[in-house]
Amino acid sequence: MPKSVVGSVLFFGLIAAYASPAFAHAALLDADPAPNSTVAAPKSFKLTFSEKIVPAFSGFGLAMDGGRSMSVPSKVSADGKTMTGTPKGSLPPGAYKLSWHAASVEDGHRTESAYSFKVK
Repeated sequence: MPKSVVGSVLFFGLIAAYASPAFAHAALLDADPAPNSTVAAPKSFKLTFSEKIVPAFSGFGLAMDGGRSMSVPSKVSADGKTMTGTPKGSLPPGAYKLSWHAASVEDGHRTESAYSFKVK
């Protein structure tokens, strides 16, 4: 392989390695209740992320099996990495889907996902 090609590959590889943290997104590290768990009716939901999130662009959605959705007001902790949601009212037994979205303070990119859990 010519030296110029090897040099170019190394150069762009180093740029990618140093630039990648700037393109990082807030990744979910921990969730309570845990995905696919069966729990007593939770009074709150707690998600912890890998980096600080923007409160105004982060939040929860909660749907019961069958499509019934519920409001879940949320707040972000002082350290900016944990989002807590409190459902309005007690959750009846059944299967739920908790969806979330979070925008990273670092790069502004929005991450979103969902997981299921059951209330016994």
